Amino acid sequence: MRLDNLKELGLSDGQIAVYSAVLELGISTLNKIQEKTGIERRNIYDILNKLIEKGFISYTVEKGKKTYQCTHPNKIAEEITRKEEALIKLKQDIPQIIGLFDAAKPEIRAEIYRGTEAMKSLLNEALNYKESFWIGGNSGVERSPLKTWFKGWMKKRAEKKHIMHDLVDYGTYLEDFNPKDKEKHRKNYYKYCELPKELRSPMVIIIFGDKVAQVLWKEQSFAFVLESPEIRESFMKYFYYFWKEPLE
Repeated sequence: MRLDNLKELGLSDGQIAVYSAVLELGISTLNKIQEKTGIERRNIYDILNKLIEKGFISYTVEKGKKTYQCTHPNKIAEEITRKEEALIKLKQDIPQIIGLFDAAKPEIRAEIYRGTEAMKSLLNEALNYKESFWIGGNSGVERSPLKTWFKGWMKKRAEKKHIMHDLVDYGTYLEDFNPKDKEKHRKNYYKYCELPKELRSPMVIIIFGDKVAQVLWKEQSFAFVLESPEIRESFMKYFYYFWKEPLE
């Protein structure tokens, strides 16, 4: 039985392997655990001690020899309940955390996002706002590891009625949003317009709230984000200079 979900309770891969072995073996000696897991003997000692501290494993000593066994699985249920209660408390603290975060923000904030999970975080943050404005090589996301995830994000965006103003490179468009399908655009809170031919760029600029994100869709995508009302206003002037509302 795979018990990978025990990672959610803070157990390492080695701790999960040892716990699983003891669970299957029942009362176990160190030698049996080593045979079952293939983990080095000195490492098993450390892992067992950690599991004993966490309350997942207990031991007995008979004739000077230690044997190990799992404590009742109710211990796992107790840990799940403890974590759930901690997460509920953390969720209640979010408004205060946001207040402290906002109070400490510099006049101009600069951030770097690198990698798939960081980009997911950035795009999900955009959905906290009514609309976002995109300039440039947006279709590049469909050649990145985020392609499948982005389709789900577009669906979630539409469900939240977040308007996406997409000022794309000339002759390009998102795979599921043909420029001629105006009805689909309308239903999905999506607006489309093209840049002039000579302004084609692999980079996309995403503007939401007071943030301006300059993004390169790659195997490991990268974004440089500036947060400033003045900088946002400057980029919006460029956006509106080229934006022309398409005819229905």
